[in-house]
Amino acid sequence: MPEARPEAGEEDRVRLHLLAIAGVLMLVVLGCFYLLVPTDWLGFPPLLFWVAPAVVIAVATALAAAQYIGERIEGLKGELAHQRAIAAQREQERDVAQEEVVRRLQEERTLAQEKIQFDMQLAAYEKYAALAQLALGAAHEINNPLLGILQHLELELKDTEDAERREEIEQCIQGTKRISSTVRGLINYARPGPLQLSRIHIGRLVDDTLAFLKHQPMFRKIRLEAQITPDTPAITADSNQLSQILMNLLLNAAEATAEGGSITVKVQKIKFADCVEIVVTDTGCGIAPDILPHVLEPFFTTKRGKGTGLGLSISHAYVRSHAGDIRVESLPGRGTTVRIILPIRQEGRMVKEEEEEMVV
Repeated sequence: MPEARPEAGEEDRVRLHLLAIAGVLMLVVLGCFYLLVPTDWLGFPPLLFWVAPAVVIAVATALAAAQYIGERIEGLKGELAHQRAIAAQREQERDVAQEEVVRRLQEERTLAQEKIQFDMQLAAYEKYAALAQLALGAAHEINNPLLGILQHLELELKDTEDAERREEIEQCIQGTKRISSTVRGLINYARPGPLQLSRIHIGRLVDDTLAFLKHQPMFRKIRLEAQITPDTPAITADSNQLSQILMNLLLNAAEATAEGGSITVKVQKIKFADCVEIVVTDTGCGIAPDILPHVLEPFFTTKRGKGTGLGLSISHAYVRSHAGDIRVESLPGRGTTVRIILPIRQEGRMVKEEEEEMVV
């Protein structure tokens, strides 16, 4: 902020007072001189003796007044510039204050939007927690009698020789196994087991999984390709859960891909992040935009009686248990891409020393 200029009025008044005193003293001196000195000594008229000093005093006074007025004008100009500088600074401070108000309003709006998103996520987590409790209760109530029914059907199948009867029993056994698979999926989704962490080389895990699936009937007419970046580091993860995640994604991709299509698994380290990305891309039929937001929800399926709707949900739960993230991108008729991001290290989780060098 500009400093306040000193007042010049007092100085000007002192200067004028001194000038007046000097004029009066000059008149007094001239008067004394006139009274003391005989007029015939002067050699010029007495009137001129008084007029000349008066003119000199008047000129000096006029010059002093002109100087005073000029200095006052300069002072007023400086004061005006000073006030303009203060006004400009106040205006700048006002603009800064307005910008700060706008910024805070934007921050409050952003915080409000984030709060809404967090509330929605919390509601979704509460829904999943309630569903998990319901799933555990239902699984315990269903699983035990279901095993007894399955054993009875298998015994009856052994003792039956009629072909039509055997076909009916086999259909019942398949239905019972499907129910059992659904119950296991519920248990895995609701209460996944503790992580058995070890050092895993994802490239080898992908190669082993693809080598196993190549010989399966649904993969024989689909081209499988792995693209592993050479500098991809080993990560700390649960090999069983990671294998199940890959298996679920590849099975879903194969069911959506027609003969002659391709499935690509790409693994790379994310630049400027301590994470690894696994990308599974297929050339299948894709997912409609209205269905895409629901593909990770439990029991949501478009397979019309062929699936339980738990494959991606369980994979999602496993990825979350590794502090990772999963995203699904798709366009109808142009295939689907699933991106999984996993941290290289599981901070704060113990890894057994004998498992640290394990490579899958």
